[in-house]
Amino acid sequence: MTDLRLLHLTYAGSGKPTAHVAFDDAITVIYGASDTGKSFIVDSIEYMLGGTSLTLIPEAEGYSQILLGLRMPDGNPLTLVRRPGSTAVQAHFADLRDLVTRTPDRDLTAVHTARSTRSLSMFLLDELGLGEVTVRKNEAGGTRALTLPDLAYLAVITETRMVDPLSPALRSHASSTKTAATSVVKFLLTGEDDPVVNTGPNAGQRRVNKGQITLLDQIVLDLTGKLTTQENETQLRQRLTRIQTTIDTQSQSLRVISDRHVTAVTRRMQTSQELAALENRLTEATDLLTRFQLLEQQYRSDLERLAMVNEAGSLLGFFRVGTCVFCGAEPEHQHPEHSSQETTQLHQAVQAESAKTTTLLTELLPTIIDLSTQFDELRNSREALLRQASQLDADIGTAEDQLSPLRDHMDELLTARSAVERELELHSRINEMQERRSKLDGQSAVESARPAEHIPTRVLNAFDTVLRQTLEEWKVPAVDFAEYDQYAADIRAGSRPRAGRGKGVRSVLHSAFTTALARYCIEHDLPHLGFIVLDSPVVTYREPVGEDVDITGHVVDHFYRHMAAFPGQAIIIENGDPPADVLSRATSYRFTGSEEGRPGFFPTAFPTPPGNG
Repeated sequence: MTDLRLLHLTYAGSGKPTAHVAFDDAITVIYGASDTGKSFIVDSIEYMLGGTSLTLIPEAEGYSQILLGLRMPDGNPLTLVRRPGSTAVQAHFADLRDLVTRTPDRDLTAVHTARSTRSLSMFLLDELGLGEVTVRKNEAGGTRALTLPDLAYLAVITETRMVDPLSPALRSHASSTKTAATSVVKFLLTGEDDPVVNTGPNAGQRRVNKGQITLLDQIVLDLTGKLTTQENETQLRQRLTRIQTTIDTQSQSLRVISDRHVTAVTRRMQTSQELAALENRLTEATDLLTRFQLLEQQYRSDLERLAMVNEAGSLLGFFRVGTCVFCGAEPEHQHPEHSSQETTQLHQAVQAESAKTTTLLTELLPTIIDLSTQFDELRNSREALLRQASQLDADIGTAEDQLSPLRDHMDELLTARSAVERELELHSRINEMQERRSKLDGQSAVESARPAEHIPTRVLNAFDTVLRQTLEEWKVPAVDFAEYDQYAADIRAGSRPRAGRGKGVRSVLHSAFTTALARYCIEHDLPHLGFIVLDSPVVTYREPVGEDVDITGHVVDHFYRHMAAFPGQAIIIENGDPPADVLSRATSYRFTGSEEGRPGFFPTAFPTPPGNG
């Protein structure tokens, strides 16, 4: 497996000098005076790797961003940015070491959510190839997804946890968390996670099941009370079949009569439209015929008057040339204005008007005859349409008389079918509730626990060997035959559990367990973050001789020299000065607590750049 590497921890804020430490790929030592922010560095790393809380020190006031630089397994840099007190984490695929104002490449959350692409835990675990790993969470064999804090807890050790009597493998004193913690250690030592299994209900689930069974019983009683017949499902289905057969037969009759009714109504509508159009044409023809007949009468009246004028003119001599019939003057004695042709022209005018009127009358008469013929045809057509409409009205009435009782009967059948279907639905729901109840009853027969899967003896012996070699390299006395007791989930040394030892021995054993676990995983290509962070691993250790004589230098020197050859990345926080030969090989920061050198993690009014010891 490819590991992560810590590149730097940076605090940034607007108008604030950057607080920054860079980490060596091999070993980084931060040592010096107390109350200079050394332990705060460890707390901040833990917080940036998914920790839930961080207690800020006064020097951190005004800093709005925490930046943790990582080198990913593919060799590319990643900077995580998180605000103190916030669960939001910004991921930038770049090595950033100052106040970040750019848009993040990924928006993540420090809250672990299984299978969530926005979870910081799932994001980094996917990068490590551990996104699908599950660990056992309870005695029943239930599992949950591995989280980033599961791994960080075994790699980043704060000063408080270093001396805590609680086992290095456990996350709390609560018995409910022991199974998951030991399962994580087993996974790291073996590389094998716990498969997802059906464990059956636990005690809480059984209580829930009991409540659900009581509720289901009540629902069955309520549904049974809504049944209106004593017929069982088979009888109801048989009655439903009979009703449906009758409905199908009735539907066929209704369909035939309905089709006949629809056809008659459609034809009646078409007939009405044809009658309306015919009535319009009859009205127009009647109007034209009346007008033409009046015109004929006018022409004949005009001809009669012209004939009377012609006859009167002939009798009175108006149309002869000679002595004026009005004054008796002979033509030669007539007034110059009298025209000898005047009377003749009047006769010609009467004749011309008579001829014209006769022509118009002659042309009008065929039109009147044609209109009369059309009028008769239209009237005959109307009579036929009226008879057809009457017949269609009779057909429609007959169909409606036949449909009415059929529809009433069909409504009764449909109502009866709905009642049967409602009864069947109630029976179906009752059966469903009873089936659910049966399943809940059956779940109690499922095995509620399965045997615990322990670390194989050969693997545990190999790890214990690395643990003992580590303590031997550190020259720690009185801890002979150190081993990891997977049943108690604790370290035993000198036939005594770690929890029963003093603070100094507890801190050394915790450091040795963390270091040995990381070394074993790295050397055997097993899952691990690839780095460890140890806060005060040996500072409180005193060899148990004399009157509490401080002879820690012996163990401390061997501890540092051994850690200088650590195969992964080690970050060590201590108060005492490391050996000079180790400082020459390590990246080191010496916090002085004064204006000389580097005062602490956060710059003061007189900051100086970090240097190597």
